[in-house]
Amino acid sequence: MKTFIGVDLGGTNIRAAKVDEEGNILQMVKDVSEPDKGAEHVMSKMIELIERIDGYEECEGIGMGIPGPIDTIHGKIIVSTNLPKLVGYPIVEHISKHFNKPTFIDNDVKVATLGEACLGAGKEYPIVYYVTISTGIGGALSIDKKVLSGQNGHAGEIGNICIDRNRNKYNILNVGAVENEASGTAITRKGKEVFGDTIQHAGDVFELARQKDEKALEIVDNMAYDLAMMFSAIAHVCDPHVFVVGGGVMKGKDVFFDKMEKYYRDMIHVGMQPVVFKEAMLEEPGIIGAAMLPMTKIA
Repeated sequence: MKTFIGVDLGGTNIRAAKVDEEGNILQMVKDVSEPDKGAEHVMSKMIELIERIDGYEECEGIGMGIPGPIDTIHGKIIVSTNLPKLVGYPIVEHISKHFNKPTFIDNDVKVATLGEACLGAGKEYPIVYYVTISTGIGGALSIDKKVLSGQNGHAGEIGNICIDRNRNKYNILNVGAVENEASGTAITRKGKEVFGDTIQHAGDVFELARQKDEKALEIVDNMAYDLAMMFSAIAHVCDPHVFVVGGGVMKGKDVFFDKMEKYYRDMIHVGMQPVVFKEAMLEEPGIIGAAMLPMTKIA
């Protein structure tokens, strides 16, 4: 069975894994990334990690998932808050020359999408839209096991979709950006505004909603409606077979998800009703999806 190398590079840690065609992680290694020490240092760490994997020489190719917008054509990071010293660095060229293997790179959410589309909750469907709802909100479209990155690497930046222009502006995102209204960060902010510092994270608001607290239920209801607006906007562009939803906020799915789907189905055309919602399945969608990059791109 063919094997591939998947790399998950973040601002704190870097992980590399050997993954087979069925998505089984055969070996994984991890180290701190130390991006403040520069691009060459991070590349050396990445090479060292990959070379610690047993039988890396026999792997068919290497895929990398990295946060932020990625230039997949030239193999570079476009913008990054966590890895600023790697912006513009020829990461793919560096790694492919060292190992003499096909090497690919994409945004971390997009590789997670690929993992779920190829081997996870979306594997039975041709058109998969993956959404992660956590600290922020991101997503990506997969068609026939290929992820769409867009002309500039920004496809899937759905957290900036405006769901109501009459909301407040909080950061660089649009006024009424769904990430500022329905992400875990947003629910925590709204919870603190109502309940004070007893709210430490979105889960605290969800727990109050389970206890039928009216103010918490209102926050959750607004969240469900705002998410439905986002899903509706996505669906009316690409009409997927399935939405696969992951991220930490899904730990509270029992209080908002069914309500969100009901709102969503009231917003879409009758002919679009067959779409299904599924929770993400893979425990390691990022690193498995990164390994799927070479698997799906090598002819």
